[in-house]
Amino acid sequence: MPQFGTPGGVSCETPPGVRRFRPAPVESREPPPTEEDAITIPGKQQEARVNERIRVPQVRVIGDDGSQVGILATRDALALAQSKGLDLVEVAATSRPPVCRIMDYGKFKYEQNLRARKARKNQHQMQLKEVKMRPKIEDHDYNFKLRHARTFLEERDKVKFTVTFRGREMAHQELGYKIIEAIVADLADVAIVETPPRTEGRTLSMVMTPKAKTTEPKKASPDGKPADAPQSH
Repeated sequence: MPQFGTPGGVSCETPPGVRRFRPAPVESREPPPTEEDAITIPGKQQEARVNERIRVPQVRVIGDDGSQVGILATRDALALAQSKGLDLVEVAATSRPPVCRIMDYGKFKYEQNLRARKARKNQHQMQLKEVKMRPKIEDHDYNFKLRHARTFLEERDKVKFTVTFRGREMAHQELGYKIIEAIVADLADVAIVETPPRTEGRTLSMVMTPKAKTTEPKKASPDGKPADAPQSH
């Protein structure tokens, strides 16, 4: 006689007259997405699905004005977006059903890339530039290299100044220190010394870093009050 549902049984079929229990599907109790949730779209590592690439049978739709349209069949949601000349964009793929928003996806991607480029521009990564000089450098060459160093510092990069001695110049290292002192004085308005001058073999080096940016004080009006202060009548 076969054993049903036992570990050592030879058959797992349901016995005659017995109905297999199937739990009812549990509805998601998550709150409906808000306006803020609807504008969060995956980055490049997980590109959002758009229009015909959305293959699920139904989606929760948010209108182009942020209103809650409700749960629609995907084909109906796509038709609604197309009737407005817009796109249907999946913005929360893990929700049940997935959340989609009606929007101009091309315009959204353009604005997103524009913000990313602006953020990268503002987040400058400081680099270490090097400017090499000789102990007997001429004034023309000195001023030329100093201008380059000033440009690096104004672009928020550090600058390493290196003075190299050759042959008998090692006996006159004071010439290199004089050049370093002149550099510090000439760039005092934009930079400070980070690593003091030190000798390593035949080179004398020093590192300068840009000064911290300071906000300029507001100019006072002729009567001594700040320019933006309210005027009494």
